[in-house]
Formats: sequence, structure tokens, C-alpha cells
Amino acid sequence: MADDEAAEPVADEPAPEETEEAGDDEADPELAEMKRRVQEMEDEAAKLKAMQQELAEGDAAEDGGEKDEKKATDDKSIYVGQVDYEATPEELQAHFAACGTINRVTILCDKFTGRSKGFAYVEFEDAASVPGAILLDNSIFKGRQLKVSAKRVNIKGKGKGKGRGRGRGRRGRGRGRYRGYRGY
Repeated sequence: MADDEAAEPVADEPAPEETEEAGDDEADPELAEMKRRVQEMEDEAAKLKAMQQELAEGDAAEDGGEKDEKKATDDKSIYVGQVDYEATPEELQAHFAACGTINRVTILCDKFTGRSKGFAYVEFEDAASVPGAILLDNSIFKGRQLKVSAKRVNIKGKGKGKGRGRGRGRRGRGRGRYRGYRGY
């Protein structure tokens, strides 16, 4: 009797043929779902690419506007050197008030100590005030002779040189140089 029970197929497990057919039915909806998701991702990627393209074109147009705005600001600004370390923006504003209306006074400070670096920038309301402010070059402010000039604009790549970095002067030394025969 034990042999008869082992020979009979168990009713709980489906036959191998039924499993393959059931797998095909389940795989098709899963496959269709995956294809749909892949298509959605490709569509989203295309939209993102189009948005990045638009932003790049918009940034290129805005950069020109920002450059013009920066140039206009630079044309209305002066550099003031040899500023006393204890000077305040209000005191500098009072010193240059006769030249014209001042928008902003910026005294640059060391980022670690917070102490003044000894120079400042003064931005005027209009560019016509700059020549009058340059006339205050070599004037005395808090016991120091100020250096006043129009704000210069850094040109990208200017002054970088074509050097190859450090260490080029030690070429050919190897393990050490020949020091001649030392007859001990």
C-alpha cells in the first residue's frame, strides 16, 4: 500500500504542463507592465533633456545680461587701498560723500580672523562720480594716505601664465649629484 500512495500524483501540486502555461499568463502582464514603465522613463528622459536644453539657452541669454550689469556696476565703483584697519563703512562713506551718492561701501575682511584686509570698494549711484572720487587719491584718512583708483576688472585667464607648475627646476638630479672624488 505504501507503494500505491507514492505512485499516485499529489493533487496539490500542478502538473508541469500547467505550470508553464500559468507562467506565460503571469509573465505577459508583467512584461507588458515593464515595457510600459520603460516607455514612461524614456518619455521622462526626453522631457528632461528638452528642459535642460531650454535652461542652457536661457542661461546663455542671461549671462550676457549679467555681464552687462556687472560691467555697469564696475564702471560705477572705485578701489580704495591703504584703508585703516579700524575704519568703518560709514566713515568711508562720509569721506567720499562729496563725490556723489554712494550705493554701497564694502570693506573686505579676512574670513578667519574677521579683521579688515586694508582695502575697500565704493560703489556710486552713477559713473560720473568716479572721476571726482579718483581725485581723492593720496588724501589722508585716519592718519593714512589712501590709494584710490577705478575698480579694475579681472579678465578670465589673464595672468595665469603657461608654467608647468612646481618642481621643474630639479630636473636631472636623480639620486644625487656627482660631488667628485674624495680621496678619504
